[in-house]
Amino acid sequence: MPVRKRPPAFVLAGLLTLLAACSDDQEPSSSLPIFALQRHEPHDGLAVVSQPDGYGLHLYLETDTSNPGVCQPRWIPDPARLFNGNGTAPFSSGIASRQEFFEAMQKPAVLKAARQELEKLCSNRAPDATWQWVDPPLATGDISPVALPAWEEQDLLTNPNDELKRQESLLEDADGG
Repeated sequence: MPVRKRPPAFVLAGLLTLLAACSDDQEPSSSLPIFALQRHEPHDGLAVVSQPDGYGLHLYLETDTSNPGVCQPRWIPDPARLFNGNGTAPFSSGIASRQEFFEAMQKPAVLKAARQELEKLCSNRAPDATWQWVDPPLATGDISPVALPAWEEQDLLTNPNDELKRQESLLEDADGG
């Protein structure tokens, strides 16, 4: 049986189709930068450039060590707006939308970078704790507020109106005496 030869362009097109199918789950090679962008200490922030001009998100990374011996991510779904993400001095200002946060968290490259930075942040803050990954919220309904301890009476400030009356009363007593 004779072997039919295919034109080189046909073979090349087949190979390109095969390569595209194999790399379907990866980010495109033209994806925009994702890098650590420190807020107060190493590994506590992540820059996600979403536009070619360097505009994007500055994700705030936090840890939860409320369970002794375990360190896990505490997700803050209100990122800052990133500027100059492609430049030499990226900075953030203001607040970006939660929807942008949810969209960024659905990208495998962002999740991978966030996981790496959070794991390093946990090892810095709680070196003896076990690292435990918690998936980020992907919709508004997934956000659960952080339960803070109740304020006690000694933690509260006095009512400013009551304080003003006390001061006026003391001044009147001092003037009258």
